[in-house]
Amino acid sequence: MNILVTGCAGFIGSHLCERLLRDGHVVAGIDNFDPYYDLSIKRANISRLMAFDDFAFHELDIRHFASLQNLFNGFAPQRVVHLAARAGVRPSIESPALYADVNVTGTVNVFECARESKTPVVFASSSSVYGDASRVPLRESDICVRPISPYAATKRAGELMAFTYGHLHQLPIVCLRFFTVYGPRQRPDMAIAKFTKRVLEDQTITLFGDGKSARDYTFVSDTVSGVVAATERAPLLGGEIFNLGNSQTVELKRLIEVIEDATGKQARIEWQADQPGDVVLTFADISHAKQLLDYAPQTAIEDGVREVVAWLREEKL
Repeated sequence: MNILVTGCAGFIGSHLCERLLRDGHVVAGIDNFDPYYDLSIKRANISRLMAFDDFAFHELDIRHFASLQNLFNGFAPQRVVHLAARAGVRPSIESPALYADVNVTGTVNVFECARESKTPVVFASSSSVYGDASRVPLRESDICVRPISPYAATKRAGELMAFTYGHLHQLPIVCLRFFTVYGPRQRPDMAIAKFTKRVLEDQTITLFGDGKSARDYTFVSDTVSGVVAATERAPLLGGEIFNLGNSQTVELKRLIEVIEDATGKQARIEWQADQPGDVVLTFADISHAKQLLDYAPQTAIEDGVREVVAWLREEKL
């Protein structure tokens, strides 16, 4: 298939493109190289993908509708995987208008081009849409009307727009709620990559709260397997929402112990108060994804963190 992937230079995007190309698909990837973090990381991801004959890269901003439309017309995708977004809970509190512009307006542009070309879409949402939910595990049927960060609100807005396009235009759009994805090439501001790098360098790590907050950490290859299944089955799954988590929670203190074991070093920790916008717990009910996507995550946190350590050492931190 011809598959268009937005946000292809990012962490999940680059892993997904690699998997799709190895599976024999033709992939067009777009990214605007937003300088949210060190662009050399994204450029290295693109260089890796350019080794494949069936990959074409387009530097493009999803907010530029005409450019996006031209790409759709020229490439004629049979599927779209929309990963491009302004990421990060805490930065969204400082720049809500930017997040709304990229994550809402940009997403509408992608959906509109897909409507014109009648192309099924897989949309990357986030577990953050659940807010600080009191009932776990988190289920797709939960009413998500109280996001506690602008980032979360923009992702929920994308889901609602997906439903609208399905209702008005019969456009199949599948929404995937990612749960704290980690692994090699992870964004340097994300917890596991950041903490592991600092422990390896004997630097202090800053932790927030009392250490009892917990996340459903999901290794990137498991997430990608779920995305691939959704992409293949998208025409039949329009309107569906799926949790893509590991369905295992890891408390912050336990995560640090895992990192210490994997690195063979003791962490230097500075504790601070909770941060606004952070949720206390994420824990995915993945039964829906198991049933319709045959989704079955395989990677335990101990194995995944060892992969991160090996990557950081190979990259020389």
